Amino acid sequence: MTALPIIVGMGGINASGRTSFHQGFRRIVLDKLGQKARQETFLGLATLMNLAKYDGKDLVTNDGEIISASDIEDKLGDQIKAGTLIRKIEKNHFDVDATHWQKKLAIKANSDEGLRFTCRLRDLPNPVPSSWQVNEIDNKTVNVIVPDQLDVKHDSYRDNPIKAAGQFPTGFEPSTMYNSRYQPRGLQATIFAATDAIRSTGLNWEAVMNSVEPDKIGTYSGSIAGQMNDEGFGGLVRSRMKGERVSTKQLALGLNTMSTDFINAYVTGSVGTTFTASGACATFLYNLRAAVNDIQAGRTRIAVVASVECALTPEVIEGFGTMGALANEEGLRKLDNTDSVDHRKTSRPFGDNCGFTIGEGAQVVILMDDALAIELGAEIMGAVVDVFVNADGVKKSITAPGPGNYITMAKSVALAEQIAGTEALKERSFILAHGSSTPQNRVTESLIYHKVAEAFAINGWKVAAPKAFVGHTIAPASGDQLAMALGVFSHNIMPGITTIDKVADDVHAEHLDIRNAHYECQPMDIAFVNSKGFGGNNATATVFSPSLTKQLLSKRYDDKTWNCYADRLVQTTAMQRNYQNAADLGQYELIYKFGNGMLDEAGLKIETDKLTLPGFNKAVKLNVNNQYGDLK
Repeated sequence: MTALPIIVGMGGINASGRTSFHQGFRRIVLDKLGQKARQETFLGLATLMNLAKYDGKDLVTNDGEIISASDIEDKLGDQIKAGTLIRKIEKNHFDVDATHWQKKLAIKANSDEGLRFTCRLRDLPNPVPSSWQVNEIDNKTVNVIVPDQLDVKHDSYRDNPIKAAGQFPTGFEPSTMYNSRYQPRGLQATIFAATDAIRSTGLNWEAVMNSVEPDKIGTYSGSIAGQMNDEGFGGLVRSRMKGERVSTKQLALGLNTMSTDFINAYVTGSVGTTFTASGACATFLYNLRAAVNDIQAGRTRIAVVASVECALTPEVIEGFGTMGALANEEGLRKLDNTDSVDHRKTSRPFGDNCGFTIGEGAQVVILMDDALAIELGAEIMGAVVDVFVNADGVKKSITAPGPGNYITMAKSVALAEQIAGTEALKERSFILAHGSSTPQNRVTESLIYHKVAEAFAINGWKVAAPKAFVGHTIAPASGDQLAMALGVFSHNIMPGITTIDKVADDVHAEHLDIRNAHYECQPMDIAFVNSKGFGGNNATATVFSPSLTKQLLSKRYDDKTWNCYADRLVQTTAMQRNYQNAADLGQYELIYKFGNGMLDEAGLKIETDKLTLPGFNKAVKLNVNNQYGDLK
């Protein structure tokens, strides 16, 4: 039978917090949690945000006060809530009230003598304009006369109309958690997310790596814009214009393949498949699809699927803002008929809205084929049954929606019904909507769900929209949606869209259940993770719950195999609990193998049927499948 891609771990970071053990999901549905889960959430966020630290014996606040986990909500709760989810852009990114730019200024002479100024010789433009008169004062200084007009650019500041974003929790600083070597923020977040995902599995990663042939491990990851911070592409394109030098690292570290490369080179040490796809807002699902296809085909047995985007820069925000895609202050004031703006509620999927809210995030999911997951005793967090991708065909506008998403959603729903049955589809499935929070999206996306629901006779189809809380993280956005799906499976809480007062009148909600409050739901079995990207990059993933996945697997494995799996799972669960406790105390121990454990190519051995690598227990088989016959 075709291998089933099993989710055995997930980690990462976005505006809601850490992904592992559903911390970010719990932050979103905080008011619906029981006391124990609520206390764990506040504890984990307090240490993540560096509001409290564990000194090996006690939890200590920044004021030096010893604090118990049970007291964190009372003493730090307001600060934690204010510093998570969508909020006003913080100054560690840039000052939205005084955003720096260079303004043109034409200076004209007031007399026939021209403009006169003194400067350093080395600061003169090259070449010196022919109309300038330059006289040396000394060997380092010159006097300059410009006879007519001098055009200059000077520092200026403007009130940015876009002021909110889904930022990492206030105080979270991945660069301090390992020797980050001036790496872009997105790659720092990649190291954190990959470590979080790997440790969340509860498995010894070295044993996992040695359980399969080295080429059966794959890493599938990508960004859209690449790394736009000063240490990456942002600095590369800005440096000379600012009169600064380009560094040797900015080009390489800016590439959108770098999250893949960092995971391989510094976290997992994989020598297997490496893959990067960019599909606009569906980038995470594009990479997930490649991993799922490789597992189904037997080419990959372990897949690390990731995506990262940390593009909260003035240039990127201005680009989206100029397109009219982002919610701005003026639009929000008009919507609310007020002079003040609630920055917490700028993202309003399926409500009266005026644009999306950008966010930053990094998400990593670990997949295994079902046989390996059972063999290793991995936790079964769910299964990605398939991912469908379709384009929109001929378009008048590259950013406009089209028919491709109808195809991906309909295929996903049809597959789920074929496998799980009509009852599961109608009663226990829900949608993780793209829900970008634009006026056009709320109409076009809801119409897709309406028509698919109508065709499959679904009523009251539950819809959740993560971007209401974490913003649109662009490349990893569908990773945020997958994380929310796993949270719903685990907690039986359906997140409402709490940033809207009501569903907009033009939303096609006849067959949909869109609420503006969180609510408890029956155990869900099927999640449809949907993404609509610029350019016609549409993707939908069919994701099964742990319960439904185990039902599928029960048809593949006998009781003896299940009993052995259950015995191994006990140790896995204990190791997961150890990491969760450590992570909640801020003890992440990021994996960063910079130059450690490098393979000695001199020890590599090639034979006609296999290739043996030092440090790996199993050899790479060279008798690959010949699909074309031979000429013998």
